Amino acid sequence: MTARVFLFYLSSFLAFVCGHSVNYSVIMYSQDILNSDLISGIGFGLCFGPPIILGWYAGVLCDRLAPGRLILFSQITFMLCALVLLGGHYLAESLTLKTAAVVIGAFLAGCSWSFIAPARFATLAQVVPEKSLHGATILLNLLSMVGFGLGPILIAFTYSDFGWSGVFVSLFAGFFLATILVFFVPTKGSDKVRKWVGAEIREGLQAVAAKPILAQLLLASVLAYTLMGPMQVLLPRMARSQLMFNEMERGSYLGVLALALIIGGVLCMVLKNRVHEGMTILVGAMIAGVSVVVISQITTPMASALVLLFSGIVGGMIVSLIVAGLQAEAGAEVRGRVMSMYTITSQITPALTGLGAGILSEYLGVVLGLLICGLVIVAVAAIGIGKLNAIRTYNRST
Repeated sequence: MTARVFLFYLSSFLAFVCGHSVNYSVIMYSQDILNSDLISGIGFGLCFGPPIILGWYAGVLCDRLAPGRLILFSQITFMLCALVLLGGHYLAESLTLKTAAVVIGAFLAGCSWSFIAPARFATLAQVVPEKSLHGATILLNLLSMVGFGLGPILIAFTYSDFGWSGVFVSLFAGFFLATILVFFVPTKGSDKVRKWVGAEIREGLQAVAAKPILAQLLLASVLAYTLMGPMQVLLPRMARSQLMFNEMERGSYLGVLALALIIGGVLCMVLKNRVHEGMTILVGAMIAGVSVVVISQITTPMASALVLLFSGIVGGMIVSLIVAGLQAEAGAEVRGRVMSMYTITSQITPALTGLGAGILSEYLGVVLGLLICGLVIVAVAAIGIGKLNAIRTYNRST
């Protein structure tokens, strides 16, 4: 691994940890300070909502400009988000103003997520050889999942010593360091003739439509990320109200996902040439859905943590296989646009399901809300096994 690649991965790791910590902060702050599952769902939706519009433009820019420039833009926006959250907590006296700060901060985070993920995938294709791209993509996605898992731990440890102000300051500092590292990873733009943005978006869609495996992998990513919204929105509430955890115990419980995602990503790297990729994705999604159903019915902390660990391992494997398959099957000329579509699905899906989970929890309770979410995932996965023929037969190792 060259110094350039190492610095890129280090910057990515910091950005992913802090980025996911922002999402968790919006959820936990809304639940603990504002005392509202509904606001936490809305905030989470805003964290991942803007890509439904901005994500398409981000894909075009990734195939036009040096992707490092887009990474800088997105991380500076994340830094602004951290400042807004800090200002809302430290300066605002009323819950209304604090709520406004959460909403604005979540929207800024959503704008950042629109660009940061596709830009990093596009950058990866410039810093590693083509033959190493599949494995390198799994590693980059592993860093993202580890960031997802470490977010609650970072928040718990920082909050225990410095409160919410300390949390927001640490997020700003992490993004600042990640931004400095980007300057040591130069990238270049494309010299192709540029067209109208809408025409280039259409080119990307046509490329996906012409290759069924790309279209179905994107559908599989929707299924996989359906898990993330309910887990991020409802598990923090579940940990406190059903499992009776204190702040540190809740952070450690949610941090089980870090270990699980690491194991799942590592297993994917080790077994990527030994498992049937397509069936692993489809069957794994169903198993993960069943795990969510089980978690909703467990009141014993150790049993709940073990099921969460298992679910995270399976989720880590299937997401890694999906993103690596997309990166490998997309042509270099449209890779930015294809990966931006993946980013849209990976962010819009948790946003919508997180909002839905928040609404269900608000009116039906956290247990019934999580149960319904798990049953929906199982049902959709069963349909996918029967309908997604290209994935069912997809296996790059043969």
